[in-house]
Amino acid sequence: MTVATLGIAGIDLVPQGTAYGLLIGLGVLFCGVILIAIKVQKAYLSEDSATSEMFMVANRSVGTGLTASSVFSSWMWINETVLSAAMCYRYGLAVPLWWGSGLCFQIALMAALGVMAKIRVPYAHTSLEIIKMRYGWIGHLVFIVLNLTNNVFGCASMILTGSQLIYGVSGMHFVAATILIPLGVVLYTAVGGLKATFLTDFLHTAVALILIIYFTLSVLTHPEVGGLGGLYDKVVATASENYIQGNYEGSLLTIKSKGAIIWGLVLKFGNLALVVMDTAFWQKSFASEVNSTVPAYNLAAIAVFGIPWGLGTVIGLAARALHNTAIFPTYPGELTSAEVNAGMVMPYLVKALIGDSGIIAFFILLFMALTSTVSSSMIAVSSILSFDLYKTYFNPKATDKKLLRVSHIAVVFHAVFITGISIALNYGGANMTWIGYFRPILSCPGIIPLALTLFWSGQTRVAAILSPVLGFFTGLAIWLASAKSLYGVVNMTTTGEGLPALYGAIGSFFSPALYSVILSLYKPYQFDWREFLRIELADEAQLHSPESDSGAQKDVKTVKTVNAITDPEPKALSPDDAEKIANTHEKSASVPPTQLSLDDLQHPFSEDTLKDLRRWCHVAWAIFVVLVLVTFVLWPMPLYRDYIFTKSFFSGWVSVAIVWQFFAFLAVVVYPLYDGRFEIEKGARGIWTSSRKLFGRE
Repeated sequence: MTVATLGIAGIDLVPQGTAYGLLIGLGVLFCGVILIAIKVQKAYLSEDSATSEMFMVANRSVGTGLTASSVFSSWMWINETVLSAAMCYRYGLAVPLWWGSGLCFQIALMAALGVMAKIRVPYAHTSLEIIKMRYGWIGHLVFIVLNLTNNVFGCASMILTGSQLIYGVSGMHFVAATILIPLGVVLYTAVGGLKATFLTDFLHTAVALILIIYFTLSVLTHPEVGGLGGLYDKVVATASENYIQGNYEGSLLTIKSKGAIIWGLVLKFGNLALVVMDTAFWQKSFASEVNSTVPAYNLAAIAVFGIPWGLGTVIGLAARALHNTAIFPTYPGELTSAEVNAGMVMPYLVKALIGDSGIIAFFILLFMALTSTVSSSMIAVSSILSFDLYKTYFNPKATDKKLLRVSHIAVVFHAVFITGISIALNYGGANMTWIGYFRPILSCPGIIPLALTLFWSGQTRVAAILSPVLGFFTGLAIWLASAKSLYGVVNMTTTGEGLPALYGAIGSFFSPALYSVILSLYKPYQFDWREFLRIELADEAQLHSPESDSGAQKDVKTVKTVNAITDPEPKALSPDDAEKIANTHEKSASVPPTQLSLDDLQHPFSEDTLKDLRRWCHVAWAIFVVLVLVTFVLWPMPLYRDYIFTKSFFSGWVSVAIVWQFFAFLAVVVYPLYDGRFEIEKGARGIWTSSRKLFGRE
């Protein structure tokens, strides 16, 4: 393997042995912590991951704080830290702003989709169940392919990025890094399921945010940088050697940047696909309490804005100011475009200013971002393979125990498969920039048809099946034709340029809406939303059949499950609600769910709960609209003009970004501890009591 294969210089910033020790040690440490936490949950909090409901959707009982932390962690990819700094180095401070705005509105949209899913399909485990019920097996398989490719490319791109960075930082062979990254994650994910990923996401979030704040402040206050004023002066002083083509007057300190806005738009399309087409974000929505989905997702959406904005701005501009000085690791050589594409800007700067301790801290941050992404992807793919494929097509009468076993196997299979894909992409010469441009074209076609599945009763089966397929080929054709037209040849270089990728992404995203409407109007059909309630009845009939449970036990389990979903502090259902549920299940036990009339299908939620959910849906859409207007229009557009930041404006700009980082820490680290204080207290009390008994003190 040559350095050219990886596209990075491979300057060893940390000994290879240290890299192996950190990667293996951190994996073992986190695995041990999570496995202990799972034991505590089972022993003292009555949360057993040995059931499919707990494994896949955490009994739908996760509170606001932990949900927000988990969503934040799942969305805090390496890109938000490493690549935001690299792209700021390339295009200037416009990139971190567009990056932040390209992260938050997708999560806000997912809040609206998630709460609508709770209203329409209260017992879904995955978004694909909804597709299956409405469009049949062909539509189901089409969206399984779309979801799996989205997950595979998303997860593979992170492992690819991580392995290239680890190779560049330490010289560790990228194949070894690719294998070791997901290894520890497999163990705690396979055993603990979704709740384990919630817990590890919280730990990842806490450690990563501490390191992000540490890097931002350490770089900014370093004598070579000289604080906000010093950084501004150095960027201005080196302006002639850092002229950026396409920026206003070639300045790094302007929002008017052609390259930055193209990158930002491609990023928005790609990130939208990564959220809406990722089963993991739907699962976290299904797993949250009724009143937690909207506040949790929007809290995470607002908090995540500050990560690329603050860190990317400080690291990217500081690297530009210092890359031609003797302290920079590449000096006197140039920082190549390949190194920037591979994300080496941040580790080089950290090595220059903080030294070996900084590189170790960077390695830990890298590990946190990687394993968080991989764990959520594993659960998402596991649920698709076990629930949507195995249970649906191979063993419809699978018991809960059997389904869980298949989920465990699927986790291991996905880890092996994704490792192979990452290695293949690496040898194929792909880097995070190229994959970032290609992914929207692949993943965007299913977004609008999936959203219309929940919001438009007029979308027909043919429209839902054909529109994403046609949309993908439309986007692909536009992408390749644009590369050929603009640059005269189609290869990895020209298809990795911004404009062809942007045109392709626009075609992939918008064309399915046109195809769907045309095909739906050609042969109109109105879907009855009550059909979605058959999902819950079918699952209950299979998992709690007379052979495994008595009728009385079945109704008790159902009452408890519904109570857990509709009330964060479970209490006895009213006699009317209990009778309503029992009557519904009595009918489903005697008549196959698919043969029940729509009039016999009753929503498990009370009218009061449904009223709350509809109110939350209105709130979610209002927040989504406000976030889009503020982050797309009201904030950046007035600055997109012939203007270079003054020193005072720049100081205020970066100061607000740093304050935002501290807000994120309070929102997704401190608040979850407060929100879960009773569970923490209960678990701690149980451990204390058991410890005293163990040592014979009680």
